[in-house]
Amino acid sequence: MNNQNIVLIGMPGCGKTTVGKELSERLKIPFCDIDEYIVTSEGKSIPEIFEKGEEYFRELETKAVSKVSDIFPQVISTGGGVIKKPSNIETLKKTGVIFFINRPIEDIANDVDIKTRPLLKAGTAKLYELYKERYSLYKKYCDYQIENQSLEECVNKIISIFK
Repeated sequence: MNNQNIVLIGMPGCGKTTVGKELSERLKIPFCDIDEYIVTSEGKSIPEIFEKGEEYFRELETKAVSKVSDIFPQVISTGGGVIKKPSNIETLKKTGVIFFINRPIEDIANDVDIKTRPLLKAGTAKLYELYKERYSLYKKYCDYQIENQSLEECVNKIISIFK
């Protein structure tokens, strides 16, 4: 068994948390959702944290990435914008293999709950804008790109690469 972290990056709603939990269960290693880690450590919801601005959230995210990356092996689900700071990726790569969970943007737009995602509250047009802004970064920073057609297939592919 590989002694590194499995790090999941991708768009909001692409399945990082769902895939991450399943990987954790199947591989019998801990799971950490960075957004949940931030919520727990701050005692506030993501929308409440975003009231102080995206930059404030990104600072908290960078601190969380640094702390979480030091614990391995585990499965780490990142926030969709973690790729906006190259230092986050450098930190995650030190102890992890990065998988870009790529799900068709149309599928995400059809089923993502924008009310719980501060950057998407402007509607699905914002989702497409973020996709254009981030897609090349996801591709640039990942070690492997996994198409998320089904949970089972996605998890199996990651396990076969990781082992």
